[in-house]
Amino acid sequence: MRSKYESNGKVAAVVVGCELNGLGVIRSLARAGVPVVAVDTDSSKAALWSRHPQRRLIRGREGREFVEDMIELGKEFAYPPVLILTTEESVHCVSENRKELSRWYRFRLPTNENVKLLSSKAGFHDFSLRNDFPVPRTAILESESDLALLTQLRFPCVMKPDDKRNVLNGNKERTVRVGSLNEAREHAAAMLETPGGIVVQEWIEGAESNIYFTLFYRGESGRFVAVFTGRKLACSPHDVGSTAICVAAPEAGNLLEPMTLAFADRASMDGMGSMEYKWDDNHSKFVMIEPTVGRTDWQEEIATLCGVNIPLAAYRHELGLPVDSPVTNGSAVAWRANLPHKPPPHLRRAASHTVDGYFRWNDPLPAFQFYCLNYTLHGISRLWNRTE
Repeated sequence: MRSKYESNGKVAAVVVGCELNGLGVIRSLARAGVPVVAVDTDSSKAALWSRHPQRRLIRGREGREFVEDMIELGKEFAYPPVLILTTEESVHCVSENRKELSRWYRFRLPTNENVKLLSSKAGFHDFSLRNDFPVPRTAILESESDLALLTQLRFPCVMKPDDKRNVLNGNKERTVRVGSLNEAREHAAAMLETPGGIVVQEWIEGAESNIYFTLFYRGESGRFVAVFTGRKLACSPHDVGSTAICVAAPEAGNLLEPMTLAFADRASMDGMGSMEYKWDDNHSKFVMIEPTVGRTDWQEEIATLCGVNIPLAAYRHELGLPVDSPVTNGSAVAWRANLPHKPPPHLRRAASHTVDGYFRWNDPLPAFQFYCLNYTLHGISRLWNRTE
């Protein structure tokens, strides 16, 4: 059977999720001429405007509709494509329906039990304590009767939904910082009125540029196919948000990579994953903040820009092809989520040049869609002012 999706005799990759994360993955694969199919629910998503992939719209990124649509897509390939996930909800859905989907796609995930365990912030915290990994002191709140646990913490603290999917579906507030016990009680009571529990972590002292991350792909027999360590220079919103600007952090790799790989081994964390850390200024040590399980990370492309192409390494590994040893390009590159974000003044020399997540001269339409169609000039002005 011939397929319109494969080209030059190469097996295709299917990337689910076409926001900025997916766009970086698609560009990483396109560097090596991998035929890519970009899958999402909405044609306005940035990666669907890229010149690199073929496009496929589906009805949802979770639930039965997602499974049915992915099976129908899978039937159109001559050879099972490599499946790369970029969204939380699709990881859970693929994990729960892996028997059906593995007939049509090549993918690697932890067991469904471990996907659930590590995707839960409470589950991750308990696992880390049992296995002697460094994590902040945390209170886990499931109901209003647990509010008394807040008295065991030192403030300020960070309050997060236990399951990120409750944020994605609009049922719960995102991460917030609370400065006092009274503020924590008030916020927690409100958050517990919506589905799902919350975790409250003591704030780790230090600037947002103290946040580091180690990205990896763990393949067959626990082999680590690719590993990269980076550092955030800025977050959006400040302190508690997603990566706004990041760079490579080889100076931290010797410490963080063994720790991350040890955690992944202990947790049988197969496939795509990462661990976020923060350097604790008060205790002069790194603390684990949270893992990413079964999918690429928001800032995944910084690794590719610095010479460690993790999506390509994963693709080649799953096809049984040799994976080249990474060759860092030696340049100090910064990845920026979008134009308004600026590094703090004292960190502006951390990179010789900055690459915008959306704009590339050889692939300009995602930036046109994001900057010109998603935002009016007034919207851009407001965004700029908010990040100053």
